[in-house]
Amino acid sequence: MELDGDEVSDVKEEIDRSGTDPRTPIQNQFTTHETAEHALDQSRSTASANTAVNYRSDTLWGQLTEWHALHNKAATLNQARDEADQNATKLTQSHDKLNQLKTQGSDDQTITQQAISQLTSGSGDAGDYAEATDTAVTSLNRLSDVKKDLTDFDKRIQDHQEIRDAYGNWLVLVALQQRTVMHRVIQFVLWIILIFFAVYLTGLAIDHFLPAASTEHNRIRTLRVVIRFVVQVLGVLLALFIVFGAPQQMPTILGLAGAGLTVTLKDFIVAFVGWFVLMGRNGIKVGDWVEINGVVGEVIEVSLFRTVLLETGNWTDTGHPTGRKVSFVNSYAIEGHYFNFSTTGQWLWDELEIMVPSSEDPYPIIESIQKMVEKETDANARAAEKEWKEATTRYRVQSVTATPAVNLRPTTSGVEVHVRYITRAHERFETRARLYQALVALLRRKGVSEPEEAATAK
Repeated sequence: MELDGDEVSDVKEEIDRSGTDPRTPIQNQFTTHETAEHALDQSRSTASANTAVNYRSDTLWGQLTEWHALHNKAATLNQARDEADQNATKLTQSHDKLNQLKTQGSDDQTITQQAISQLTSGSGDAGDYAEATDTAVTSLNRLSDVKKDLTDFDKRIQDHQEIRDAYGNWLVLVALQQRTVMHRVIQFVLWIILIFFAVYLTGLAIDHFLPAASTEHNRIRTLRVVIRFVVQVLGVLLALFIVFGAPQQMPTILGLAGAGLTVTLKDFIVAFVGWFVLMGRNGIKVGDWVEINGVVGEVIEVSLFRTVLLETGNWTDTGHPTGRKVSFVNSYAIEGHYFNFSTTGQWLWDELEIMVPSSEDPYPIIESIQKMVEKETDANARAAEKEWKEATTRYRVQSVTATPAVNLRPTTSGVEVHVRYITRAHERFETRARLYQALVALLRRKGVSEPEEAATAK
């Protein structure tokens, strides 16, 4: 009966493995469901210890990391499915070989049947009866072992086939996840391309509305550079946020980063803010004559972080560059001070010095000199007063005058006459030469020897 039971089990396992019985898949699904429910109840208590990797799916880097992990998982599942399929094939071959040996070993069945017939017939002596009994038991045990081995082979083959099918189902799921991740990667890449395209279009718009200006419009040109730089920085930051995501503790990180940058880049920050001061109403521009930290010169460049002067030496030598370019960080506009000697028309006070001998009466000469200088500089004086009044109206400053002034200084050898007048900076030397010629002609008519000349500018 045990042998027949093993035979039935072997046949049943072969039927289950072949899949011809429709009840078998249903029973297998039910058994799998019950096993999964039992395993789920046990895993809930240890869920924290078996937590899967939590990928950041809201960033491009997280999506690429997840796709790489899914790719490795698919490779592992493929390898495991191939191994299960190979094991199932090897077990099937072993089962078939054992089944062939059982068929070829029909002598055991014949011997067993003969022994059983002899025992049931009751013929023969006691020795033959004992020998027949031993033979029958040995043959039955051997056949039972073969049947059990065949049944075990069938169960193992079925298990490996189920494992292979499970791996195949997991591969389908992983493929779907990979497709979803790839779609999100493409979306992130398209967003990055869209951001850079928007930066490019913004740059074209900036170039259209703020075209490259000449040196006379340096502020517009600098503003265009600043706007383009800010737009590019914003585009890069947005792209980095898409790739790596925003930091988890953004306020803290921004606070620490801001404090560190403020300490490290303090000079650059102050220089950048100073540029806005210099671009204001009371700032400086290219072509102005200024004095910064004791250095006097003409402004030839005002950039975001520095100001460059073409040194012209002391104001007594204004108009004669020394050939040196001096660069200053724009922080002087906030932390220090500067002097701008240029007005709207680049007006400049110049001074002439004339010596009147002690043998001459200085008053008629001084009166003639004052009239002559007023006549020569009348146009410049009127234009300068008009511009100064327009510039000082909003400050409620008292009216200024550009009328030439004559001062006297007695000396042992005569009287020094100092004549101060207004002139444009670029016309300074022409105006001085013209005034000297007129003074020499005036003094000759008065019978006075030619003066000793000296000039200073203020």
